[in-house]
Amino acid sequence: TKVKFTKNIFSSETKFLERYLASRNFDLIVYLSDGSIPVVASKLVVHFQFPVEWIQNSIKTKLKLLRVKKIICNSEFTKSLIDKKFSVQSDVVYPPVSVQSPASKENVIFHVGRFGLTKEGVNYKKQDVMIEAFKKLVDDGLKGWEFVLVIGVKRGDEEKVEYLKKQISKYPIKIVENPTREILKKYYSASKIYWHASGFGEDLEKHPEYAEHFGISTVEAMGAGAVPVVINAGGQPEIVIGGSGFLWNRLDELKARTLELINNNELWKKMSKAAVKRAEFFSGERFCKQLVEIIK
Repeated sequence: TKVKFTKNIFSSETKFLERYLASRNFDLIVYLSDGSIPVVASKLVVHFQFPVEWIQNSIKTKLKLLRVKKIICNSEFTKSLIDKKFSVQSDVVYPPVSVQSPASKENVIFHVGRFGLTKEGVNYKKQDVMIEAFKKLVDDGLKGWEFVLVIGVKRGDEEKVEYLKKQISKYPIKIVENPTREILKKYYSASKIYWHASGFGEDLEKHPEYAEHFGISTVEAMGAGAVPVVINAGGQPEIVIGGSGFLWNRLDELKARTLELINNNELWKKMSKAAVKRAEFFSGERFCKQLVEIIK
């Protein structure tokens, strides 16, 4: 009831003077940046959710930054790159993540992610890599487990996802496209283990944007009691700490850590509890307190 929507003054269709005058109606603007820095009449907080390595730190950009009250980022990973790019000292405000209580678990390994392609047409979300890793586990004798991939598919990528589906025939693997929130919650509840591999095998020094910038789906899975076995890149190492899951650098580590959890139920229970506890840190209450301190 306290939220009001207004015209998007940052639309490319809005002329500079119109935008500047309209911005005088606000005490503070929090701007989600795609790399651009707007010039406004009010106080300005700029929020970065991903690296913007393609943006030039020009004199014009530096002058615009002088008018910015605060820069905030969604992870230490993003912060390190934004600070270096713009020669600034930003603050980290982890996003608020709503989680559900753990429920009865099944022998399911789960993954959630968009279907994302690099400029060269490579799937940097690496659903294909995880499919092959799970198939290898099955070929080596794993029985009674299922791998479920929830994939956000946009128009134009359907054919590539159909190719993925052809790779999973005769294996206990399921691909779920663009599910409702209720279906997504069902899989979070049922899953024992959560996999993530964004950026694996990519040159993350050159293209850090191919790594997971934070990892909301990882936190959601942990909150539901799934133990994360996720790549040691991007924002994931900031989430998975204190025995709340496993980080891996090589595919043999992904498979080995997964088998540890499958073959040692006491270990899984211990790490599942730690995962739930860790997910509690990323609550909306914590987010609001941090944000209030910044915008005072």
